[in-house]
Amino acid sequence: MKTIKLGRTGLDVTPLCLGCMSYGVPDAGTHPWSMPEEESRPFIRRAIELGINFFDTANAYSAGTSEEIVGRALKDFGNRDELVIATKVFNRMHDGPNGMGLSRKAIFSEIDKSLKRLGTDYVDLYQIHRWDYRTPIEETLEALHDVVKAGKARYVGASSMHAWQFAKALHLSERHGWTRFVTMQNHLNLLYREEEREMLPLCRDEGIGVIPWSPMARGRLTRPWDEATKRFDTDEVAKKLYRVDEDAEKAIVDAVGEVAKARGVARAQVALAWTRQKPGVTAPIIGATKMRHLDDAVASLDIELTADEIAALEAPYLPRAVAGFS
Repeated sequence: MKTIKLGRTGLDVTPLCLGCMSYGVPDAGTHPWSMPEEESRPFIRRAIELGINFFDTANAYSAGTSEEIVGRALKDFGNRDELVIATKVFNRMHDGPNGMGLSRKAIFSEIDKSLKRLGTDYVDLYQIHRWDYRTPIEETLEALHDVVKAGKARYVGASSMHAWQFAKALHLSERHGWTRFVTMQNHLNLLYREEEREMLPLCRDEGIGVIPWSPMARGRLTRPWDEATKRFDTDEVAKKLYRVDEDAEKAIVDAVGEVAKARGVARAQVALAWTRQKPGVTAPIIGATKMRHLDDAVASLDIELTADEIAALEAPYLPRAVAGFS
């Protein structure tokens, strides 16, 4: 698989990133649909066999067990020098006033715990999982800078926030000479396109690598509208993100099905190709709980949607409230 540069960095990543939120102890944390280690490992191994070198997890996924599972699998199946490991910090990890957030104390504590769980001396990309309204952004940025200077992370990135917040963070980093964010992990798919207004243009202008999460709307774009799954039935986050305007969303899902049928490919390939073709997008973060999910993701790299197909897919969309920041 060909690689591309991550934003303006010299780091080579594959145009697909395997998101590892699905891999974790089901009884830990808030993801009862996650897969235990023995079921997770084949997916990580297959991703490496397919040429994927980019893996994303977070300290909070399944209360840290996702990092443990991913770390062991990558050590067993991959070459650390070729792998790009990303994790995140912000969400609550323990009780008490300092159990979450982006304070200097929290960041310094959580990076060491993440490295231990992942079984590595450093992560390639250390990301803030959300904006921390309780901590001055200057404190967060300087702490992240020190994490990089200590050799515990190679690059730092951000995730879903307002464009003005991201612009402020970039400006402060340049002003103080701190390590600058090189990536934005934001919410982008055919059912949620609000990032096209401000965040994507900002990232293109600033040379930021965009690695969107949920490019297939947590599976809603990969199957007929009325087809349910255990994941969707138990995923509380999905219920908040989607079904905002069911008529418009159903029309988009139907349009994906029509394009997929005309091309003779899976719906997932069409939905992922649309996200990947958005200007500025580097590597959509894909989830995989069935082997065909990986196969479809890789096959999507060969799809270039036409202008007419893109127009048909985008036509039913209606503006909606911002979602995915919490």
